[in-house]
Amino acid sequence: MITFVEAALVGIVVGLVIGALGAGGGIIAVPVLTYLLGQTPHDATNGSLVIVAVTALLTLPGKAKMKQIRWKDGLVFGAMSSIGAIAGRMINQQIDGKMLLILFSVLLLGVSGLMMRNALKQRRDEDRRMELYGGYEATAAGASGTSAVKTAAAKAVPKDPDTEPRPLPYVAAAATATGLLTGLFGVGGGFAVVPVLILVMRFTVREATGTSLVVMIIAAVVSILTGVTVGSFHVDWPVVLLFVAGSSLAGHVGGRLSQRARQSTLAIIFACMVLLVGLSTFISTVLGIGV
Repeated sequence: MITFVEAALVGIVVGLVIGALGAGGGIIAVPVLTYLLGQTPHDATNGSLVIVAVTALLTLPGKAKMKQIRWKDGLVFGAMSSIGAIAGRMINQQIDGKMLLILFSVLLLGVSGLMMRNALKQRRDEDRRMELYGGYEATAAGASGTSAVKTAAAKAVPKDPDTEPRPLPYVAAAATATGLLTGLFGVGGGFAVVPVLILVMRFTVREATGTSLVVMIIAAVVSILTGVTVGSFHVDWPVVLLFVAGSSLAGHVGGRLSQRARQSTLAIIFACMVLLVGLSTFISTVLGIGV
């Protein structure tokens, strides 16, 4: 029987790691809730949706204060992602727990590869800046407040991006896909939303990171409401809320600890962590350990 203290402690550890590496916690919440806090895969995806929504809501005011949110575009993109979120939640209920975790682990493995590729490109750019300007500080200029994973996403920005967004079908398809990930796996999809907003809707990196919070909140809330409507949304509220509280408080500490680290180093570490989580989830699920 998992105690409330254990839930809070696990949340603190996860918050420290996530805060230090600068990424959203949704992507590792499902394995943590399943294997460390003893929840079923479906309950873990439900709990992860709550974690995503609350975390994004807590982060939103700061981004809004810095005027890094394009509200209209975020609301439109989020509304379009709702279709995918509803579909993902319905599919979630038709898949058994073992298959859900296998698919989720495959997603983690794919995401870790993309993160590593972008992080290595970022490392090469940092090295070039160090040669030109000297010292690590030059590589960190302007990086304050930008997460390792989301900073790595900046590598997707074209050299001379068009000022106009892509045609509506591109935007609708991208929004539906990101919503599907949220509904199906309970992840915020920030790792997908940020590059999509940059490439498809031509946002700047800071606009994309801020606006993605709006998209994630909408997709998570729609997924939760869909689950409630069909009577399949069960959450161990005390455990999940204590997990959120612990990770949120520790996340601020972890963020301060990472200020002097190279952004590419943080991105590489996080990519490796996602890879390990994906591999361990896949192996544990296939072998039937803890499921």
